Amino acid sequence: MPLSSPPFIVAIPARYGSTRLPGKPLLALAGEPMIVHVARRARAAGAADVVVATDDARIEAALAGSGVRVVLTGAEHASGSDRLAEVAERLGWADDAIVVNLQGDEPLAPASGIRAVAAALAEDAAPMATLATPLQSAEELFDPNCVKLVRDLAGRALYFSRAPVPWPRDAFQHDRTRLPPGLPFLRHIGIYAYRAGFLRRYAQLPRTPLEQLESLEQLRALEHGHAIAVRIAPEPFPPGVDTAEDLLRAERLLAEAVA
Repeated sequence: MPLSSPPFIVAIPARYGSTRLPGKPLLALAGEPMIVHVARRARAAGAADVVVATDDARIEAALAGSGVRVVLTGAEHASGSDRLAEVAERLGWADDAIVVNLQGDEPLAPASGIRAVAAALAEDAAPMATLATPLQSAEELFDPNCVKLVRDLAGRALYFSRAPVPWPRDAFQHDRTRLPPGLPFLRHIGIYAYRAGFLRRYAQLPRTPLEQLESLEQLRALEHGHAIAVRIAPEPFPPGVDTAEDLLRAERLLAEAVA
């Protein structure tokens, strides 16, 4: 791990229930449950501690003998961040501890990206940080499953949306099949870092209209006036696993990585 990387904890929320892929954390990838691959990525990044937060004993059982700590949480949490706030409270993490929220469906998350989001928080006064990567096509921009973001000149988030933002008015009057050059189109990468004290406070904040409208938990922080630092990921960050097609793609990429 680079000397400039701050000490950090990786906490992985892993919910058994999934609308599109029931039991998603336990689906097999290269002969192992997906959650095992995610935990392995966290350890490879040099985390001081790796904790899986889950509402299901089957996920706890799948991680037996892995060296990863598992905390069984309540099942009522509205988001992964809310689930991790329970863990932060129960484990007594110091308020200034950096906690990286690595989603339980990110078996291909690069170690450099995990370290980068921790570093982004350490170097910014914002209580929360995340990553982004440039959009590659107009198809991505118009895809509601691809979350877009815009940020200010200081590198902090202005808004996250499933809609195509920003909207290049003049260019799209003529052609919406390609991205106009020179504009900052960014895809949000769903990895976060927070200080543990803020994580606990975040869970006490009322859910907000835009958070519920877009189904994007990070909007709760923005709507309550809290800044989110955004940095560009240092290397490609493969999309997570949301569908059966994503699972097949992840299986192929894992096979290529060990070939």
